[in-house]
Amino acid sequence: MLFINTRPQDRAAALTETLQHAGVSVVNLPLLELTARVWSEDLAACYAQLRDAQVIVVVSPSAVHIGMAGLAQTSLSIDQLKSKQWVAVGRATAITLAEYGISSITPEVETSEGMLSLPCLEQLRAGSTVAFWRGEGGRQFMMQTLVEHNIQVLNFVLYRRQLPPSAMQILQSHLPDLQMSSRYCMLVSSEASWLNWLELIRDQPDLLDKACIFVLGSRLVDVVTQTQMQFALNYPIIQLEDLNPAHILQHVQQVQENP
Repeated sequence: MLFINTRPQDRAAALTETLQHAGVSVVNLPLLELTARVWSEDLAACYAQLRDAQVIVVVSPSAVHIGMAGLAQTSLSIDQLKSKQWVAVGRATAITLAEYGISSITPEVETSEGMLSLPCLEQLRAGSTVAFWRGEGGRQFMMQTLVEHNIQVLNFVLYRRQLPPSAMQILQSHLPDLQMSSRYCMLVSSEASWLNWLELIRDQPDLLDKACIFVLGSRLVDVVTQTQMQFALNYPIIQLEDLNPAHILQHVQQVQENP
């Protein structure tokens, strides 16, 4: 069974090693590349209001590093923010925050819906402020939901997300194996990744029907299902509740047993 690991390069290693150790062939094909945005007046204004935030939501390890680099350009210190409630989208982000001395909480389900169900967000009073350390285009659903509940959002757009230039070359080098496979598995952890994949295989639409797609969270399942219906395809979709490599391996093994 061939597995396409689409996680960004700096976050792919643990899953790849777990799968390869279990005898699964893995192709590392990152569908997102993160590039820090330059310092701007908008970012400076967000940092100036950060003292007012009750909660700071951080969506990735990259957001931690870039956000802390921006903080160093202001008069604020990390110590002044330690009393805030920090929310990390997943374990890797929480570990990265801990490297800066910041304690955080993580949702059981590593999605926007999972974070919104946390008591620190679910029980916020109207007029409260939540800061988002995120990438361009990310977490729109979560921010809009909070705004609809009269929560003020501080929108830190810290980096851009784009399809890595090397993605097409990687796909082309493995295209013969994919075309010969009756079934392969791939991970989709964000809508941006999915849209990039559709663009990448635009000239190879038959590849979609060979896929067993592992999707993070119910909302992203809806997005992938819409594509399935649009093109009248029948690929299996497996919903993931987290990105734990051991859990993903279990699903891969189930697919191997029931191809």
